Amino acid sequence: MTTIATICARGGSKGLPGKNILPFAGKPLIAHSIAFALAQPAISGVYVSTDDAEIARVAREAGATVPYLRPPELARDDTPKLPVIEHLVAHLEAQGQTVERIVDLQPTSPLRRREDLDGCLALADASDAPGLVLTAFDSGFNPYFNLVEQQPGGHVSISKGRGLAARQSAPAVWALNGSIYVWRRAALRHAASHGLWSVKVAAHIMPAARSVDIDTADDFALAEWHHAREQARPSS
Repeated sequence: MTTIATICARGGSKGLPGKNILPFAGKPLIAHSIAFALAQPAISGVYVSTDDAEIARVAREAGATVPYLRPPELARDDTPKLPVIEHLVAHLEAQGQTVERIVDLQPTSPLRRREDLDGCLALADASDAPGLVLTAFDSGFNPYFNLVEQQPGGHVSISKGRGLAARQSAPAVWALNGSIYVWRRAALRHAASHGLWSVKVAAHIMPAARSVDIDTADDFALAEWHHAREQARPSS
């Protein structure tokens, strides 16, 4: 199966300006996701979609292919991600590239490991393979136990069910971390028009320590702390 990696990196971050190319552990943040993809034997090519010339330069220096600068209509603050990935894949196909599976990597998730991708690919290769495999983690919050919603009268009540006395009694739930998405080509095409949850989805669960998504300066500091702690562990 022909598998490519896509990385979508817009230049206009407001929470942490320039975050995709800020120095993280000795190299630009996006370079960590590019290096991760390049090291995977299952991935035949790494492609970056960006509207920013500096991000494009950094991505190319890190070994990725940047086939174009993303058009403005796909680079707004409110632009959904799925049409951006579909636009990139359709462009590659128009150039003669065969694409059967897409591994989309979030550039702001530098803590993922090879075992996380291996787990996603194993689910994607199952006999009843879903259209999409994504990564999630246990956030510690649960709508049956400690998440509440505001009601029409202004008060709050538990989001689901009638409330439980112990979290251990609640159904298991997970939060999406955005780190890895593994798409079948047809499922991506369908979801780009009809939404992510219009296709069959499976989840690979990652540890919370590897699930930091950098959007703010505090996120960046937390990710650096986790990375430094991991690097300080003695090798087995």
